[in-house]
Amino acid sequence: MSFLSNLFSKEKKETLDQGLQKSKESFFGKLGKAIAGKSTVDEEVLDNLEEILISSDVGVDTTLKIIDRIQARVARDKYLGTAELDSILKDEVAALLSENNATDTADFEIPSSKKPYVLMVVGVNGVGKTTTIGKLSAQFKKKGLNVVLGAADTFRAAAVDQLKLWGERVGVPVVAKGMNTDPSAVAFEAVEKGVALGADVIIIDTAGRLHTKVNLMQELSKIKRVMQKVIADAPHDVMLVLDGSTGQNAVVQAREFTKATDVTCLTITKLDGTAKGGVVIGISDEFKIPVRYIGVGEKVDDLQVFNKREFVDSLFRKS
Repeated sequence: MSFLSNLFSKEKKETLDQGLQKSKESFFGKLGKAIAGKSTVDEEVLDNLEEILISSDVGVDTTLKIIDRIQARVARDKYLGTAELDSILKDEVAALLSENNATDTADFEIPSSKKPYVLMVVGVNGVGKTTTIGKLSAQFKKKGLNVVLGAADTFRAAAVDQLKLWGERVGVPVVAKGMNTDPSAVAFEAVEKGVALGADVIIIDTAGRLHTKVNLMQELSKIKRVMQKVIADAPHDVMLVLDGSTGQNAVVQAREFTKATDVTCLTITKLDGTAKGGVVIGISDEFKIPVRYIGVGEKVDDLQVFNKREFVDSLFRKS
């Protein structure tokens, strides 16, 4: 059962195109210079393309995979013109992402067997974690779902206050115990309240401190354990939120968090204000964890479910 529409609307596509505009302009600006005066895709063009992809934060390993694919295509098709390079690149990147766990639908489906569906959100401060939770709450509420939030990022008063503001704005209850309280106690109460209210979705915000992995692991493990006293298989998803505008720093954060806890999905924010959109490709390829949402604007609906085909089309389509 899907709670959300499976149509990737024209409006969403336009927002995606606009949100990735800086990344696209930067990429094609560099590519145009790299293939100036060239009619065929030769070794020099491929060397230049490799440099451009790496500088676009696609990542070294993923870039090498893409170049290998294009080299194989050149060898197979014998003659490939530089005018076709953008469409070839689009095909090969889409094929690479198809081999990963990237989402291929326009909307995420909440399992109907999980009620309430419990989502724990992790990530460092400043990546847009609390804003992502607020936007998700608004989208779920708009679809007629009952949502409960847990303000378990208790090490920053601002985080608790921000989540409360989102709760008021969206019209969903927020369980909060204030700053410096036990985050696991907040999570426990939020899950209890969600069950009592017959909520469809419970979202737990957690502390955004990337301190030692041991402490982080212990903290997140404790939050999970106390939630499981109420719902045995909670949380059903652990979402890591990353700031796409930080490029390779987002990759480093992903490595640290995936070592510290069982991350099951990713959200990559702030892609509209950066030319580093290629980082989505690298992260998806390296971690084989589904990129579930991407942020391409300020509005609530600008947090979009990641659709790899539409993303690649927007990023590598000239017109």
